[in-house]
Amino acid sequence: MKLEWGILISVWIITVCMVFIIPKEKRRIALAAFLFKQGVTWLSGLAVVEYHLISYPVRLFSDINRSSFTFEFFVYPVVCGVFNSYYPKSRGNLFKFLYFCIYCTILTVIEIPIEKYTKIINYINWAWYWTWITLFLTFLLTRLYILWFLKGISKEID
Repeated sequence: MKLEWGILISVWIITVCMVFIIPKEKRRIALAAFLFKQGVTWLSGLAVVEYHLISYPVRLFSDINRSSFTFEFFVYPVVCGVFNSYYPKSRGNLFKFLYFCIYCTILTVIEIPIEKYTKIINYINWAWYWTWITLFLTFLLTRLYILWFLKGISKEID
């Protein structure tokens, strides 16, 4: 159990530090992405747990919720804020696609050993490729939301 709680604490510290790499002029974009992503991942995370696709044996607020508060409500939304604040708006479509793929791959590669060697996450009827696909789709959904929400307000978006 010490390993799992050490990982969770480390993830929280790293994620808090990630907030400070967001450029000042991109904070509005990052905050919009963060808040939108919280809604999406909170609902989808609850659905995944309720349908017994994934379980989180070691988690914060275990008496209140069976989903992963750390990932669904904090880590993934912050990463999405960073993703959108550094989005390569002036690059080609192939580069943008690879940008999506890099973020999804890094998060999936981190999750695989956590699932295999700890009790933080347990795949029941799930596989790593479902994680990658859902990450890609939610990153895309958030990017589309940012484009819609900030259209006409900010010249920083595509």
